[in-house]
Amino acid sequence: MEYIENKQVEEEQTRGIFEDMVKYAPSKIVGMIGNALIVPVYTSLLPPEQYGLYSISIALLSFLCIIFSDWVGLSGLRFFRHHQIMQDMPKYLTTLVSILVFNITLMFCVAYLFRQNFYSFFHIPTIYFIAILLLIIPVAIRALLFQLIRAQLKSMSFTFSTILNQFLTIGLSVFFVKFFNMGAMGMLLGMGVSISLIDLLLIYQSNIVKWFKLQKIEWTFLIPIFKYGIPIAATSLSAWIINQSNKFIMNSIKGFSQAGLVGVGYGLTLPLLLTIFAIITVATVPRIINMFEEKIDVRPIISRFAGYYLLISLPVITIISLYCTDYVSIFANEKFYSAYQLIPYFAFGTFFLAMTDYTTLQYHLANKTYIDFILKLISGIVGVALNVLLIPQYGLVGVGIATLAANLLYFILTVIIVLPGLRLKFPYKTFLKMCLAAIPCAGLYILFENFDYALCEMIALLVLFYCFYFVIAKFFPKFSN
Repeated sequence: MEYIENKQVEEEQTRGIFEDMVKYAPSKIVGMIGNALIVPVYTSLLPPEQYGLYSISIALLSFLCIIFSDWVGLSGLRFFRHHQIMQDMPKYLTTLVSILVFNITLMFCVAYLFRQNFYSFFHIPTIYFIAILLLIIPVAIRALLFQLIRAQLKSMSFTFSTILNQFLTIGLSVFFVKFFNMGAMGMLLGMGVSISLIDLLLIYQSNIVKWFKLQKIEWTFLIPIFKYGIPIAATSLSAWIINQSNKFIMNSIKGFSQAGLVGVGYGLTLPLLLTIFAIITVATVPRIINMFEEKIDVRPIISRFAGYYLLISLPVITIISLYCTDYVSIFANEKFYSAYQLIPYFAFGTFFLAMTDYTTLQYHLANKTYIDFILKLISGIVGVALNVLLIPQYGLVGVGIATLAANLLYFILTVIIVLPGLRLKFPYKTFLKMCLAAIPCAGLYILFENFDYALCEMIALLVLFYCFYFVIAKFFPKFSN
């Protein structure tokens, strides 16, 4: 495919991305704070068994949303600009909503017909399974509306709704658990009420009432939506297998208490770290899609922001891993202290998983998401096999090794399998400057071994690293990308 090199457009879009990042940043920062609060608050309210049941329930909710709803919203984002240009938005939205309604109806039918299989396979009580099915309705609506807001570049609306949703969910969940003694069910109920209220706000913010006019389904729209969306669902399911199936495997082998420890390790890494790292991707992806639709070469922008991700994420991941015991002590109740064993594995697994947001963007732009699915499925199968083999002998460490290995394999495969004309340039100069800046930090870390102020040490190491990095960047311009 031939691309147009337009430096002016590239710089304009880059400035626009930075502006969007600033607008999205509050939602992600507050979201990170909210995710950080969830673990200490919920682990103080629930015993390990109940927290394990909550973790299993959320993982099952995620599993069903991947299959029946999330990919519809992502398809809405991918083709929004195209249909906006074609001026057939009412038909497009009618098609999206129709697909979503059909999927949810199908989900209830499948869940009823195979309910016994679900109970036995996921080891979850009936009442929780029913609650999860009902919860999917507002969650699916939210997923579609959030993507439509992103497609319209309404970053401030996205930010406000995300922040409100985060704290409303925590507040209502604590209310139902503390005052009605509902245990893990109170968490699910709080989530359901919160998301339902947010859906009403999103309907107003997305202005979907103005766009949406119920019309006859345009069948020609279905092929590209399904061609793009179904592989995404399969890919997300494979990612779920890599990062969440370990809870179910651990539960079936060791019980809800050990599954609760896996839930804590997961809660302190993947959702927490991905939330803050997503400041970059949530701003870049819509604009990159728009540029690609206009035949502009997007590879330089993707490579540039992949370098920014590397600079932001790798120091944080490394320090969290070095101070994993203190990290868990700060954020989780002492009943869950053993979860520290998972932190280094889950943290670096998250790093590689988030890095694939840049290496797999090529498949999304070329509408060849089936490649992403195949690569992630291979990694997921390897992850499940390693979990089954390692958990009986190594317990939590086995879970960590399996998760890290699966995510690393997925990243390596996405680097190897490159589509013609979409190869990215690795930001090696950024990486070199990071390595140089890490040298004095390593010395300081050794000096800190005799101290006992973990949080201050972690902050000091981060500050020192970035100071050295920017000094190197300023006085050695030949290292600039």
